Amino acid sequence: MKNSLRAILFDFDGVLADTEPVHLAMFQKVLQDEKVPLTREEYYEKYLGLDDRACFAQVFQDRGLVLGDEKKDALVRKKNTALLELIRDRSLIRPGVKEFIENLGGKFYTAVVSGALQSEISAILKTGGIMEKLQVIVAADGVSEGKPSPEGFLKGIRLLNRDFVQPAEILLPQECLAIEDSPWGVEAAHRAGAKCLAILSSYPEDRLKEADMIVPDLSAVSWSALDGLFSSR
Repeated sequence: MKNSLRAILFDFDGVLADTEPVHLAMFQKVLQDEKVPLTREEYYEKYLGLDDRACFAQVFQDRGLVLGDEKKDALVRKKNTALLELIRDRSLIRPGVKEFIENLGGKFYTAVVSGALQSEISAILKTGGIMEKLQVIVAADGVSEGKPSPEGFLKGIRLLNRDFVQPAEILLPQECLAIEDSPWGVEAAHRAGAKCLAILSSYPEDRLKEADMIVPDLSAVSWSALDGLFSSR
């Protein structure tokens, strides 16, 4: 059965916004107060694709340390506060993103599905001037499991169907393209039933080989190639 591309589901960190270095700096700042070191190499190798709660939990676990839920929540709040202060009035939207979204021309349903917090996503999208171009936002604080769980993508599709798609024209996962930058995101997209385009903003190509298509950045997207991707059985 032939499918067509009808919706684009954007990851946020590393895809729409150049926030990964900011997240790393804030994780390091908060963890330093706990006397827990975190190197750049460790972050990109093990933790980048995780939401804040999962990242703190995994860092502590990897060091044989106990982290209770109350303390974990406090660390997440502390990092969020520090990050919002740091990014105030700064546009972190990646080069080419505005042009890519403008070129969509309202032809596709759009959603953000991210492991970042809602407050962080909204602040950056508003400052970058593209908030109104995206129909649905599914953030870390709107799901119970982060990527590689498909929960966020499935919720994004469900919200698009509820609020934007005509009932007689239900949007199916196989009609969606997820745009990701991490192995966890690629896995989550596929588990949700969507195709996945990976960009090389955070990981080398060999770490993203499970994606259906890989490009250096959004300016290199070939729409004819995407049409072929969705027209194949």
